[in-house]
Amino acid sequence: MAQYLILIYEDEAQYATASPEVMGEVMQAHNDFAAQVEQRGVKLLGGNALQPTGTATSVRGGSEVTDGPFVETKEALGGYYLIDAPDLDAALAVGKLCPARFGGVEVRPVMTFD
Repeated sequence: MAQYLILIYEDEAQYATASPEVMGEVMQAHNDFAAQVEQRGVKLLGGNALQPTGTATSVRGGSEVTDGPFVETKEALGGYYLIDAPDLDAALAVGKLCPARFGGVEVRPVMTFD
């Protein structure tokens, strides 16, 4: 088994204006996703939603500290899941299930150092 991060990139503006009904649908989609992962022979190790990029603080070169994210883009990293999967194909199958109503996901292997 290997670990993979499913990085969720979405348009934050869509969430800022989303109705309570839409937010409820999003939360239900994530709850459903968590239930489906285990059925695929993949273990969900953890995950979290992130605060909006306006709350970010960037550090460059070890000393320069600025408000905001490194780059400004339409889609920002809004959350992640850490999974343990038998291989990349299984991780991608789970990534395809991951809710990203206002964007998409990236599946990336976690580097191991032996």
